[in-house]
Amino acid sequence: MTRARMPRPHEVAAARRDPRLLRALSERRSDEAWRTRGTCQSVDPETFFPAPNEPADAAVSLCRSCDVQGSCLAWALDVGDCHGVWGGTTPRERRAMLVAWRTEVDPDPDAADEAGPPVRDRLLTLVPSNR
Repeated sequence: MTRARMPRPHEVAAARRDPRLLRALSERRSDEAWRTRGTCQSVDPETFFPAPNEPADAAVSLCRSCDVQGSCLAWALDVGDCHGVWGGTTPRERRAMLVAWRTEVDPDPDAADEAGPPVRDRLLTLVPSNR
């Protein structure tokens, strides 16, 4: 398994102009029930998680026809999901978009209060210490 590289500055600049990212920014938090209306609901989930050496063309083309593409991509960028196809983007495309996303989107302080501490911190409280 190889580590994902950081996107180059020209890739981030291109991501900032990408219409899919602009749509995700405009549809962020506008539709909380987007998952129920996604085209992916009627397709095998494996389609959206191809092996590293397989093309993601089938999943990307399905996403292009989906009405909730922007909300889906916004969710993936909010949570930092780096696997599979979300909102018509591959993991490589999303890595560059994620850098642009983090500079464009202010964290929602209300959402942080509701969610509590990050998942990693909550999981660490469950691990017994050896001290």
